[in-house]
Amino acid sequence: MNGRISSFQSMGAVDGPGLRCAVFMQGCPLRCAYCHNPETWESRGGDEVAAETLVQKILRYKNYIQKTGGVTLSGGEPLLQWQFAAELLGRLKKNGIHTALDTSGIGDLAGAEEVLKVTDLVLCDIKFTDEADFKNYCGGELSQVYDFLGMTNSMNIPLWIRQVIVPGINDTAESVKRLKERAALYRPEKIQLLPFRKLCEAKYESLGIEFRLKNVPECGKETIDSLRKLL
Repeated sequence: MNGRISSFQSMGAVDGPGLRCAVFMQGCPLRCAYCHNPETWESRGGDEVAAETLVQKILRYKNYIQKTGGVTLSGGEPLLQWQFAAELLGRLKKNGIHTALDTSGIGDLAGAEEVLKVTDLVLCDIKFTDEADFKNYCGGELSQVYDFLGMTNSMNIPLWIRQVIVPGINDTAESVKRLKERAALYRPEKIQLLPFRKLCEAKYESLGIEFRLKNVPECGKETIDSLRKLL
């Protein structure tokens, strides 16, 4: 089976435990205001690659990643190509590779279930805990994210929950407490608060896309440290 891939990173250290190969898949149904990978939005972009070809490429790095690392599917939104994601992760698991899914939780639940069957770890970004904020800044339905997390929980898939902290939007104690309360329903191994950064601005300019948060300041370390104490 073929899928569309935006890019491939051979040695990542921020996409799950250990050293990992990260596969950034093409296509996303959301339009998050702070997205760092706007080049992955369009489903017809990227390069078409066969699952087996990608597996063989990843196996070249097996000696580096097999002890504590693995492979993470990111994007874009991997669940948009759930058939390809399920085949790729299934092939990797047969080769003894730890598999992780970095997702927004938006997608067909039946397809997501097939992907989760061959997933060792889910990294899910609860972008906002307020429905209006989620719709405004992401363009989707927050309830879909919660349905996906409920499935992850029922299937006993290890889970990390993430949230990007954006000054003036979700950088309050109340917001983080809501995140903690919601996350508790799904028994995550950890909750990660990530600072909003604007390194992606050049991408938006080159693509001719408006960066909605260009006038919002980056999130400082002091803010993140303070909010982490609430978790």
